[in-house]
Amino acid sequence: MKFNPGKIVVTRSVYTMMMENTEFATHIYKSLNRHVAGDWGEIRAEDKLTNETALMDGERLFSAYTREGLPPIWIVTEWDRSVTTVLFPDEY
Repeated sequence: MKFNPGKIVVTRSVYTMMMENTEFATHIYKSLNRHVAGDWGEIRAEDKLTNETALMDGERLFSAYTREGLPPIWIVTEWDRSVTTVLFPDEY
């Protein structure tokens, strides 16, 4: 784990889909593990570099994950590492 994600929360829409679809729930758990390990998923190279700098400077961290047959998700950790939120892109 590259950083402490703080409290992990999901939006109501993500929670609902997790309760209805175990494959999606597993995708969320695996994506969170990738996020805290510093695997930022499917974001641009410059955004990955921004995250690496943010790890040292205490800025916000952002990652995006996709899996075939499931909606894309974003994961955002706040600058102070107090909370990490899992959401759908249209909820940002």
